[in-house]
Amino acid sequence: MARYTSQYPVICLMGPTASGKTQLAVEIVRHFPCEIISVDSAMVYKGMDIGTAKPDAETLAAAPHRLIDMLDPKEPYSAGQFRSDCLREMDDIIAHGKIPLLTGGTMLYFRVLQQGLAQLPRADMALRAELQSRAEKEGWESLHAFLASVDPDAALRIKPRDSQRIQRALEVYLLTGKNISTWQSEETNPLSGYRVCSIGLAPAERARLHERIALRFDRMLDAGFMDEVRRLYERGDLTSGLPSIRSVGYRQAWDYMAGQIHFTEMREKAIIATRQLAKRQMTWLRPWPDLVWLDAESIHVFDQAARLLDEVISPLSR
Repeated sequence: MARYTSQYPVICLMGPTASGKTQLAVEIVRHFPCEIISVDSAMVYKGMDIGTAKPDAETLAAAPHRLIDMLDPKEPYSAGQFRSDCLREMDDIIAHGKIPLLTGGTMLYFRVLQQGLAQLPRADMALRAELQSRAEKEGWESLHAFLASVDPDAALRIKPRDSQRIQRALEVYLLTGKNISTWQSEETNPLSGYRVCSIGLAPAERARLHERIALRFDRMLDAGFMDEVRRLYERGDLTSGLPSIRSVGYRQAWDYMAGQIHFTEMREKAIIATRQLAKRQMTWLRPWPDLVWLDAESIHVFDQAARLLDEVISPLSR
């Protein structure tokens, strides 16, 4: 695979959910020679459109997004797979004389690009099922205690109820005999050969972000989100334990379909969960190196972004 020099720019547009990243990315594509790569762990799935705020057909026609609609919801997708797919798409974009514009809210995916990711083993579905079964009997806190015994550093980073990360950390250890912290200490930086421009987008006031999250979820409901989830639920081969169904919004709607909660409670829980996701995203982003923040509420947000892009793109013409 071809790699490029530090003179070639890559744009990373990051921010919490509902901050307006897609709209700004589309506007950038209209004015700059950029192509969009989605950095979103839920948009990779087919049939999960409304709840992921996937761009509609008109938007995709104007600004195509790579790495969306790739997989069936029953298939797992890892950060390592994203890294390989994204670097491949970046090479293709650059080979065609364009600039990669990476945009989305899956901070782990940005991390594996900007800070590296060891070549961890692929998911083992049989082992995952075994760990899930054990968790159902003993509780995730018990598996977290096991993780602490084999990888104390990972256990400090991972909360006792973070089932997905506990499962993955134990999976890596049981498959390789080497804990995930050791693997990650051997990381390399995939973007070290590029000139990276990192832009953060969020409303200046947290209350405004909360308002945007609630408004967007209600618009999803009006657009047919529950019908979308019902189609997935009625397939019969998907479960609440899959990464796709654990996505924010889908998880709560799935519980409603299963009769575990009523509609009002589902809406409230989905909005709260989305706010918690936004908080985690901001926690990832606050210490991010060389990140330039823009106010998503500003009427001048595109002009501000354009000035940043002019600075990073202009050396190409010299």
